[in-house]
Amino acid sequence: MADWIFVGTRSELLPGEFKVVWDGDTAIAVYNIDGDLYAIEDVCSHDGGELAGGEVHGFEVECPRHGARFDVRNGAVTCPPAYEPIASFPVHEVDGQIWTRDDR
Repeated sequence: MADWIFVGTRSELLPGEFKVVWDGDTAIAVYNIDGDLYAIEDVCSHDGGELAGGEVHGFEVECPRHGARFDVRNGAVTCPPAYEPIASFPVHEVDGQIWTRDDR
């Protein structure tokens, strides 16, 4: 698993929960949505604030600062004031261990 960042175990990231890990200077928020895992860059493209901790509505995370929303599946903007998408990242699970990485 070279170049992959360990997130935690499946039992540590239950449905409805998230965890932030770092790949170098990039903060990655990993979300468990109904048992499926998604990873996005933990930064709002509107003003650079953190997204993690914002309310989750289905597959959307809402920026706690100004209400922009992003799809955790692909980083697409779903509600302004943001207009630029954010990065999404791969998630890999092996034997209950969750991994991600900044693959840009």
